[in-house]
Amino acid sequence: MPVEDQIIVPLDVPTEQEAIALVEQLPQVTFWKVGLELFVSTGPGIIRFLKNQQKRVFLDLKFHDIPNTMAGAIRQVSTYGVDLITVHATAGRRALEAVNVAARDGAQQAGYPSPKLIAITLLTSLTSRDLAFDLKVPVELPEYALQMALLAQESSLNGAVCSPQEVAQLRQVCGDDFLLVCPGVRPSWAQADDQKRSMTPSDAIKAGADYLVIGRPITAAPEPVAAWEKICEELAALGV
Repeated sequence: MPVEDQIIVPLDVPTEQEAIALVEQLPQVTFWKVGLELFVSTGPGIIRFLKNQQKRVFLDLKFHDIPNTMAGAIRQVSTYGVDLITVHATAGRRALEAVNVAARDGAQQAGYPSPKLIAITLLTSLTSRDLAFDLKVPVELPEYALQMALLAQESSLNGAVCSPQEVAQLRQVCGDDFLLVCPGVRPSWAQADDQKRSMTPSDAIKAGADYLVIGRPITAAPEPVAAWEKICEELAALGV
């Protein structure tokens, strides 16, 4: 796919007006992420706007609840025509299997293609120390991320969100048809911010990522369009 389509830009702003302004400022962007803050603020209105602009939508709400509640929520958001939806792998096998069925039902009801369900393995803000000392998980971080990805794959989900550090291993084990979406991607000329396990866009793609979530290096840049173009040029130079 064109490199431009592999970059997902987050609409990490609190209001619909600010989100629309950002979309209009970056007309080259084809794939936008709607997260918790914006969705809570605007509801599905921002999704309708993006769809009307012929944009792809990554609805990143990280659903995590009991199976029945997750299935009902996924059934509803699948009627919006979004392209990717995130759920936490730690919700468990029964929940993952339930949302897989619900997504197809909701999309079919609304006349849309079924969205791709992407499992959260481990938030990229968490470190190995956080996993061991705060969450009391006695497994090394790469192994934990792999097990969560395999659980998602066994439950017929389409892919996983993971740190770029885990991409190469997940790609090798899960195969080429399993989508890998990577936040925590920062160009070498940008600050890492609160992402603890980051990597450059070029390195993430070479490691096996399908999609890169890149926010502040673009949206907070003095010249967002120039930053977007610079990242695209760096990826195009790889021949990906």
